[in-house]
Amino acid sequence: MGNDFAGRAGPGNLPREWEEGDYGRRRYLLRVYNYMAGGLMLTGVIAYVGAVSGVYVSIAATPLFWIVLLAPLALVALLSWRIERMTETAAQISFWTYAALVGLSLSGIVLVYTGESIARVFVIAAATYAATSVYGYTTRADLARFGSFLFMGLLGIVVAGLVNLFLASTALQFTVSVIGVLVFTGLTAYDTQRIRNLYVADEDDVIAGKKAIIGALALYLDFLNLFLMLLRLLGYRRR
Repeated sequence: MGNDFAGRAGPGNLPREWEEGDYGRRRYLLRVYNYMAGGLMLTGVIAYVGAVSGVYVSIAATPLFWIVLLAPLALVALLSWRIERMTETAAQISFWTYAALVGLSLSGIVLVYTGESIARVFVIAAATYAATSVYGYTTRADLARFGSFLFMGLLGIVVAGLVNLFLASTALQFTVSVIGVLVFTGLTAYDTQRIRNLYVADEDDVIAGKKAIIGALALYLDFLNLFLMLLRLLGYRRR
């Protein structure tokens, strides 16, 4: 993000008001988590409806599928690099549109994995995510020093995943999934602390709203990818 958002609080600083208990910061984080939870709920509903209604199957073999697959990437880039110049309403629309398109693109997992295993993995992912996020929110350790390591791990996962599209190696997929669980667990704690430290008391409500949206997007991606990695490891495919 731009300097206006990222430069207002240092990741290694724990302000006095945080130690004393900052009600404003808690409200800000609650706003972030409400966006994230709403986005995940919308993604889940669209994924289920897209699968059972046959919409996903209908578009899977058409060029429209690539639009559904690639459009979320464009929206992430838009929110990440242009949010300071967007209105808060435009940012919200972009976020909800992104969550809906991701849900449609993930309808396939409802067709591939059993509903029971999806539910079980979701509970495991949610518990892991909640514990890690609480740690990131409460710890006094500076997690910023792990940022570069986690980013390199994320790049490694992306590259290995692309390579495996051609190799179709079960062993490589297993390795990527295990590393992915570790990386996205770490990113959850890192992003939670980073978002917490970006809070500024008495900040303009529009700026705070945009920061909440972009923070929710980061946490949304952390949870979604953690869930998908765990699903590859623990999910049961339909026969």
